[in-house]
Amino acid sequence: MNLPNPAQAQSIQKIIKERRPKPWVIYAEMTAPVYRSRLSIRGQTSKPAQLASSSQFDPKHTMHSSLNRIQSVFGFFTTVALVVSALAAISVIFFPADDANASVQLKNVSVAKGRPHYYSTKREEYAQLRFDLDADLSPLFNWNTKQLFVYVYATYSSSDIPGSQARLSESIIWDTIIPATPSPYSWDILKDKVIARLPSSVTSQAVSAAKRNAKRHAKSVKAKKSKKEPLAPGVLRLRGQKGKYQISDITGRLAQRQNVTLHVGWNVQPWVGALLWAPGTGAVPRTAGTIVNSEPFDFPEVKDNEKAAAEKRAKEAEKRTKEAENAEKAGQANV
Repeated sequence: MNLPNPAQAQSIQKIIKERRPKPWVIYAEMTAPVYRSRLSIRGQTSKPAQLASSSQFDPKHTMHSSLNRIQSVFGFFTTVALVVSALAAISVIFFPADDANASVQLKNVSVAKGRPHYYSTKREEYAQLRFDLDADLSPLFNWNTKQLFVYVYATYSSSDIPGSQARLSESIIWDTIIPATPSPYSWDILKDKVIARLPSSVTSQAVSAAKRNAKRHAKSVKAKKSKKEPLAPGVLRLRGQKGKYQISDITGRLAQRQNVTLHVGWNVQPWVGALLWAPGTGAVPRTAGTIVNSEPFDFPEVKDNEKAAAEKRAKEAEKRTKEAENAEKAGQANV
């Protein structure tokens, strides 16, 4: 096969380049049938020959509207968000938190008679408790943990009859919410950093207040670090903690109830996924961990009754002492 010389090759390339259609020519040929069909529909042309036939219309070359494009982008975004959320919720199953532990012990208990709440309509017996709590729930925090709800509750017999086999009642006496440590790229942190750098002349009163709050928050964080407090959330060391809520019963009587026990429970609220419960509480799914309950104890008598009983015992002792003294005096007189 004879190859063309350089001069022939250049002439061939020139011919191909001249015969190659230009991009704007291709676009004009593609859009001309559609444009002519629109003009015919609007009544701007009456020549049937100018109408584009259905065979000349190619759907591949049609332009999508802005609404269609927005819908496509939003649909793709929601699909990606759902897939990522599902992966985040499922990934927690492969990394269970087994090292969480909590222990609670009774410090003091008292039973009084009165109105336990401002909306109570009658006087009834209610119990107030103090307890010691040691808990390390930091293993429950991971990339999918939003906050942790911790609570202490008491279980006691639902019947005031000693030895009754009635179902136990449960009453929460204390609770708290422990939020997860905010990410340095979270909205609140970034907002505080931006507001702190803005000059006061261009900020409004609300922005100035937010700026002061950001500075106050930074000072509190520095103070906490200077005290060498644990940075990991979920560590609780409470001594003599007073319960937030009193214990009352529908019968109105709590004194001398037996086998009362304090327990610790928690709920792990994730960013996405199911709510997790502590072992032995709530429903499935549950987290692992070790919980040490308090030793069983009994509710004492009502404070007023205890005081009256003590006064009665003191009067009886004083009466016996006087009787003994009178007996001695009578014996000496007889001698």
